[in-house]
Amino acid sequence: MLNQILSITGKPGLYKLVSQGKNMLIVESLSDGKRMPTYSRDKIVSLADVSMYTTGEDVALSDVLTSIGKKQELRPVEMDLKKATPETLREFFESVLPNFDRDRVYPTDIQKLIKWYNLLIAAGITDFTVEKDDKDKTTETAADNKEAREEQKLARQTQVKTQKKSSGASAKTGVGAKKG
Repeated sequence: MLNQILSITGKPGLYKLVSQGKNMLIVESLSDGKRMPTYSRDKIVSLADVSMYTTGEDVALSDVLTSIGKKQELRPVEMDLKKATPETLREFFESVLPNFDRDRVYPTDIQKLIKWYNLLIAAGITDFTVEKDDKDKTTETAADNKEAREEQKLARQTQVKTQKKSSGASAKTGVGAKKG
């Protein structure tokens, strides 16, 4: 289910992927249900692609959300995030993910995680699994599309430069031969 849930840089909250167009995605806000387009210039991340730093290997966000869900019994986290101290946030997160990396996971990251969890629960999303189906193209984000277009553009530019160099060399040789 997390494959369809997106975070968009510069926009608060989480969004559900509704549809995919040529150069855009149609997303729906989990908080108010409003639909809007997002474009390839927006940085869009699927929650399925997010992981948390630990002292060992990174842990997928789906596992962390599942752990929070078990701890909270699928109820929202009752914590005033504006007044919560960094120590309080770290204590909560340690109860969920004991081996998290204290140097790389900041209190703001924990706040964002708790906000995301509460948004998902409020929207009725309690299935935090990640679908492993490679055939599902709907999870491809606009950022992936933009990256593919940039690679194609670079390949075309390289091809054009190579063609110009090879045709330019024969033209110079031909001109030089006539002069001499």
